[in-house]
Amino acid sequence: MKIITATEFQAEVLTSTLPVLVDFFTPECGPCKSLAPILDELATENAGTLKIVKVDAGAEVQLSGLYGVRSAPTLLLFRGGIVVAQILGDPGKKKLQKWIAESLAPRH
Repeated sequence: MKIITATEFQAEVLTSTLPVLVDFFTPECGPCKSLAPILDELATENAGTLKIVKVDAGAEVQLSGLYGVRSAPTLLLFRGGIVVAQILGDPGKKKLQKWIAESLAPRH
């Protein structure tokens, strides 16, 4: 899974044709470390339908501030360059899958 910088954010997230899950993490964060293998699995399972990238919230302070990230991990789900959902912490794989599916489901 790719760790991106603020300079890559536009191309990797905002103009992506796929929905993008962005994990704002910090290297020393315990829940971030436990979430990492779950995100790796989801990236593999959803290849071609969902992109997952990581942003080091400590290194990319301006970007984190722009999206209101105050704690790690914070997961933001983007579609068409717009945040459609946000979740904090490590919800576990099943909850995360459900949250992604519900957040990306067509609205009627």
